[in-house]
Amino acid sequence: MESVGLDAYVGFMHTDRPGRTSLALDLMEELRAIYADRFVITLINNRVIKPDDFDEKENGVTFLSDSGRRRFLQEWQERKREAIVHPFLEEKIVWGLVPYVQSLLLVRTIRGDLDEYPAFLWK
Repeated sequence: MESVGLDAYVGFMHTDRPGRTSLALDLMEELRAIYADRFVITLINNRVIKPDDFDEKENGVTFLSDSGRRRFLQEWQERKREAIVHPFLEEKIVWGLVPYVQSLLLVRTIRGDLDEYPAFLWK
């Protein structure tokens, strides 16, 4: 966010707190369902991440094993390289640039170049 001239610590929806990047949290709100949740559900549904990729501690806490974490991060890196057509810009970009592009659009809205912020609406 700093690369587009925004202060990541000053948010619109999340309360400003010392050390908390409130604006980054704000921008992820619109992307969480398609960017993170859908990705994780796809990994589980396609059996990329399986029950044996998790470890359980004695106290019942469950977490990704080292091999599961490596597989997850490998899949995430591949996903970020996939090309999509941005719904507002109608230009081809990679998934990994979506947060950056939305930050740029937010800056353009704040500066008055755009009448309203174009939320990232994905099918």
